Amino acid sequence: MAELHTPRSLIVSLYCAYGRSPGNEPLPVAELIRLLRAVGVDAPSVRSSVSRLKHRQLLVPARTADGSAGYALSADARQQLDDGDRRIYEQPEPQAADGWVLAVFSVPEAERHKRHLLRSRLGRLGFGTAAPGVWIAPAALYEETRHTLDRLELAPYVDLFRGEHLGFAATSESVARWWDLDAIARLHLDFLERQEPVLKTWEARPPQASRTRRRPTGTTSRPWTPGGSCRTRTPACRRSCCRRTGQGAARPRCSDCCTRCCATPGSASYGPERRPEPR
Repeated sequence: MAELHTPRSLIVSLYCAYGRSPGNEPLPVAELIRLLRAVGVDAPSVRSSVSRLKHRQLLVPARTADGSAGYALSADARQQLDDGDRRIYEQPEPQAADGWVLAVFSVPEAERHKRHLLRSRLGRLGFGTAAPGVWIAPAALYEETRHTLDRLELAPYVDLFRGEHLGFAATSESVARWWDLDAIARLHLDFLERQEPVLKTWEARPPQASRTRRRPTGTTSRPWTPGGSCRTRTPACRRSCCRRTGQGAARPRCSDCCTRCCATPGSASYGPERRPEPR
């Protein structure tokens, strides 16, 4: 969990919530330093972290309206964050009838580092392994997969297909082979164990301080998983009663409504840590 509180991750979280205005206005460096000072990050650490994010092409230098030095999100960074938002806030629950996306790849031995990168990114996207060199995921992940492979210049090594599972084993049995569901469940339960105290502390705040981004938890039924359940709970809130603001945050229109009807967890195929950077 310490990774979630590094200066770099805090800066990414700040840009994620407040740095995605329609005009992509830069945030002044002086303001980044001032804001992060409140959470114990000194100025040299902020500047060093910003420099590393610039080197990774996640931030680009720009001048603010008053001429101050600042940084804005790069186009690639905005794409990553937007993909993540769609997954968390907007993506409907995948259904068996939606089908699957297959990633079939072959990477020359001389470029084995790219093979490792490709496998690790497919795993982070939520893919399981159907066979050597054949990875599978719910079809809803196609767009995000395409964006990721293009961004990492891995597209030349991959063919993507959409289709349905026709047999011969039952789909629920096949899913149990493609993904280690028990390991995924442990990841989600560990996430909840660490984060539920934070939620309880937040819920205990006085009403006037309750401008929240809560995402209730619950369990879900999945027709293609063994027993029909993903056997875990993950934070999510994707129903129509929730909306996104113009700056990337998500808040419920009606907290009572969200509490009643938004107990919609993430897919069993997704680990709880799926963002390009902690947010």
